[in-house]
Order: sequence, then C-alpha cells, then structure tokens
Amino acid sequence: MDNVILCASSAYDKKFYMNEDFAKLPDSVKDELKAMSVLFTEDIGGIFIVEFAEDGRLILKTEADEGDLLYDEIGAALKVRQLQREKEDTFSMLEMFYKVFFLGEEAQ
Repeated sequence: MDNVILCASSAYDKKFYMNEDFAKLPDSVKDELKAMSVLFTEDIGGIFIVEFAEDGRLILKTEADEGDLLYDEIGAALKVRQLQREKEDTFSMLEMFYKVFFLGEEAQ
C-alpha cells in the first residue's frame, strides 16, 4: 500500500490540490490545510505535500525540481518542523480521522 496524499501545493504552477477522498473533512480544516500549503510554497518554493503513511502517520514532505536555485532546502526543513509544532493539534486530529475512516481503527 502506498502513502495517501491529503493535499499538495506547487510553487511552479501556482496550484493547490486537495484529495477528493477527504471531502468530508470540515471546511475549516480544509481551509487551514490550503492556507498552510500555499503559504509554504510561496515562502520556500518547490512542492509541499501532506500525506498519510500506511500506519496513519501524517507526513509533511517538500521537494523541488532539479536545478531550482530559488528553492530553500534548509528553510524548508525548518518550516516543516515549525508547522509540526504549531499545527500539532490539527495534525493529531487528521491522523485520528484517517485511522478511523480509512484504516477502520477504533476511535480512542
């Protein structure tokens, strides 16, 4: 089983993608994910991806096209850590949502 992408944003084509499988998330959560993702790519560049691992853990990934001299790799790592701290409650809720509705686990 592959990781499941929740959402992604690209600085290259200025687009945001939200996986339709998560349409049942509250609009406020979807708006927060969009704002977080778009601001990340505007600030750092490249592509920002929020996905679920097979076990339901939320993973924040960032990548850039080869030769992208404007992409800030160090800034990206720092920004990911900052988001993990600042959005800890939101990310925990998303992990629980995924585990219950997609993996069929019992709510804790």
